[in-house]
Amino acid sequence: MTDITSEIFSAAVTLTPAEPEHLDLAFTAETQPCPWPKAYGGDLVAQAAAAAMRTVADGKQLHSMHSYFMRPAEIGEKVRYEVEVLRDGRGYATRQVRGYQGGKALYVCLANFAVGEPGASYTDGPPDWLGAADLARPEELPSSAAYLAGRNGGTMTTRSKDYWSDGRGFDMRHVPGPVYLTVEGRQASHQAVWLRPFDALRPVEGLTDRQRDTAALAYVCDYTILEPLLRVLGLSWAREGLVTASLDHAMWFHRAPQSQAADGWLLYVQQAVAADAGRGLAAGRFFTPDGTHLATVVQEGMIRASQEEHR
Repeated sequence: MTDITSEIFSAAVTLTPAEPEHLDLAFTAETQPCPWPKAYGGDLVAQAAAAAMRTVADGKQLHSMHSYFMRPAEIGEKVRYEVEVLRDGRGYATRQVRGYQGGKALYVCLANFAVGEPGASYTDGPPDWLGAADLARPEELPSSAAYLAGRNGGTMTTRSKDYWSDGRGFDMRHVPGPVYLTVEGRQASHQAVWLRPFDALRPVEGLTDRQRDTAALAYVCDYTILEPLLRVLGLSWAREGLVTASLDHAMWFHRAPQSQAADGWLLYVQQAVAADAGRGLAAGRFFTPDGTHLATVVQEGMIRASQEEHR
């Protein structure tokens, strides 16, 4: 790639108003290129978040969303997001968002908004296992592109190598190491990823900068949230026969990044919770470099380490 930018994210969350067919309001958005058979799940989460946010105009901020992925989305095709206004109260508001493609529902979520009020504050820092005092800084770690340079193997293709290197819009640097070709580092139940956009996030029509930054967290969280499960199971992304898919997703936005923080490094700390019967649950938390807890993610995914047919 000649231009390494974060534009794939801003393109994903740029919505076009449309006439609703099922609910109260509607928008369309296009899924972005990727080297897999189906679209990236973070497209759907971030696009639904953007659609919901564009229907709340009284200053309330998105504080949680709960999603189900029902069908895979086609790459490069439009998804219609229909928004139902379930409640607009003085302090809170609730929206349901359904994503349709080809006339079929493929995604659904509930999103809740709050106006916010004065109150006590508490932030839980990174866990002890991370060894935060000795945590390598992102500048000390190889980028995905640097790590993959000269490496090949498994199911990795030129397209997937390029995508992992610089095609996702964000620079991602793993602690203790990535799981692209092998499980680099310990086969543990946890990992962390330093991440930041390749360049400053662009304005997105219809969203404030704060809403755009919220959508960016929703977008980027899905790239690596299943990796602690792969790590503890001894699986790599390039393993022959590995099939994964997002099943359901929950995210809570505790506080907004301060000015310009969304363009800088964030630490995404992840933990495998459970794995059995072809499914796995993982949790993640986003921190600023000073340890401020911004958001929490919990996601369940399908994990198949054989050539079984897709669901």
